[in-house]
Amino acid sequence: MTTDDTSPWLVVGLGNPGGEYAANRHNVGFMVAELLAERMGARFKAHKSRAQVVEGRIGPPGPGSRRVVIAKPMSFMNLSGGPTTALRDFYKVPVDHVVAVHDELDIDYGALRLKVGGGDNGHNGLKSITKSLGPDYARVRFGIGRPPGRMDVAAFVLKDFSSAERRELDYFVDRAADAVETLIVDGLERAQTTYNS
Repeated sequence: MTTDDTSPWLVVGLGNPGGEYAANRHNVGFMVAELLAERMGARFKAHKSRAQVVEGRIGPPGPGSRRVVIAKPMSFMNLSGGPTTALRDFYKVPVDHVVAVHDELDIDYGALRLKVGGGDNGHNGLKSITKSLGPDYARVRFGIGRPPGRMDVAAFVLKDFSSAERRELDYFVDRAADAVETLIVDGLERAQTTYNS
């Protein structure tokens, strides 16, 4: 993360638009984005980029705070790159100030991993963003674990969290939102030390 501190940040929560998807495992990025917006005391508004956005600041009042755009692409997961790139261009956000928040199968439920760059691990939202922006953006990976037995991965991610998972979901979403804020205010290294479980 080398860019000048005055550049805005773009946090893209990945998910699918529509009420039927709202509580799906695949929509945990939306859940984190919604909590971040709530913390800013702001409401999402439609943006011409085919996304809903909130603009505000994260961090302590004064010179330590950072200008941030929180976004939920309304394009469906596998087309997330279009709205993300349009927002990056509109708000003039450097690629190293773009943060994607997404579900991750290869991490235990509720665990977090923060990193910059890397592959998409078969995640269609990341695949689309990487195709548009290249791989050098930050990712906040929210573990959802692997499907039980022989359950199809696509079916698993499009299912709602189980009742057992829902008992801890608010806590984990809260922790992921904290991780995004730490990444933006204190940098990747501090965020990884604190949250990479």
